[in-house]
Amino acid sequence: MTVAILGVFVADTTFRAPRQPVMGETILGTGFALGPGGKGSNQAVACAKAGGAALMVTRIGADTFGDMALDAWGAAGVDAVHVERGGTPTGAAYIFVDEATGDNAIIVYPGAAGTMDAAFVDERADAFRRADVVMTQLEQPMGAAMRALALGREGGAATLLNPAPAAPLPDGMLALCDYVTPNETEAEAITGRPVGSEEEARAAAARLLEMGVAKAAILTLGERGALYHAADGTSEMVPAFQAGPVVETTGAGDAFNGGFAAALSGGMAPLDAVRFGCATASLSVTRPGAAVSMPTRAEIDALLG
Repeated sequence: MTVAILGVFVADTTFRAPRQPVMGETILGTGFALGPGGKGSNQAVACAKAGGAALMVTRIGADTFGDMALDAWGAAGVDAVHVERGGTPTGAAYIFVDEATGDNAIIVYPGAAGTMDAAFVDERADAFRRADVVMTQLEQPMGAAMRALALGREGGAATLLNPAPAAPLPDGMLALCDYVTPNETEAEAITGRPVGSEEEARAAAARLLEMGVAKAAILTLGERGALYHAADGTSEMVPAFQAGPVVETTGAGDAFNGGFAAALSGGMAPLDAVRFGCATASLSVTRPGAAVSMPTRAEIDALLG
C-alpha cells in the first residue's frame, strides 16, 4: 500500500487581500499565515491523512523551515526516512488568496528540493521500485521526476504524474505514466487544446492518451469535479461534492492527488479512486491553508456516505 512521492516542500507564506497589488504598489492585506506547503509535500500529507502509507522523497535545508517540514510530516504520519537535509535553504512560496472568492496566485522557490537530480533519485531507487504507487509533479527538476517514474514502472508500481505547475514536458515523460492529472490550464499547455467545455476536456484527455499515457487521463476541473478518461474506453465526469462554503482553493489539486493515490494504493478501482479524490478535494477547500486543510479518512468516508 506504499505511495512513494518525489516532490518539493516549501514554507507557504499566505497573504489574503481584496486584490493583488500592481507593480510598484503597496496595499494592506486582511490576513497572513505561515505553514507547510509544496505540491509533493501537500500530496504526501493528503495521502497519509486519507489512509495511505505515504513515503516522502525530497531535500530540505537544515533550517527552521526544514524543521517545519519534519513536524508536518510527523503529525500526518508521512514516512520521511528518505528525506535528505543539507546546506541549501528550504524553499518558500508566496501565495495570494482573494478574500472574496478563495482563488489564489502562487510563486514558488523550490530551494533545496530544486537541487534534486536523477542521481539523487537513484540513491533511493528501492523506495520507488518497491512502492505500489509512485507520484511526482513538476516543481523539482524534470530529470529527477522522470527517473522516479521510470523506477516505479520498473518495479510494477502505478505511476502518477501531476503536471503542475504547467511546463513543457520532456519527450517520453508521458509514456512513463499510467495516470496523469492536469487541471484545465495544464491540460491546455500540454495538449495545445482548449478545455472550456466537457466536450473539449474529453478531446484534450484523448490527446493525452495519444501522447503516451497508459491507463487514464484525469482532468481536475475545479468546482465541476474531474473527468476520468481511460484507455479502456471509459469516460465519465465525476462531480465535486458539496462539503461546505469555499474558503480557499490553494490545496485542492494536491488534496485530489493525495486522495486518489491513497485510494489507488489501497486497491480501489480507478474510477472509484477518482470519486475518493474529489471528496478529498471538496473537503479541503472548506478550510484555509494547504497541508493543514487536508481531511482525514473518516471525514472523506463520511462525505462519500
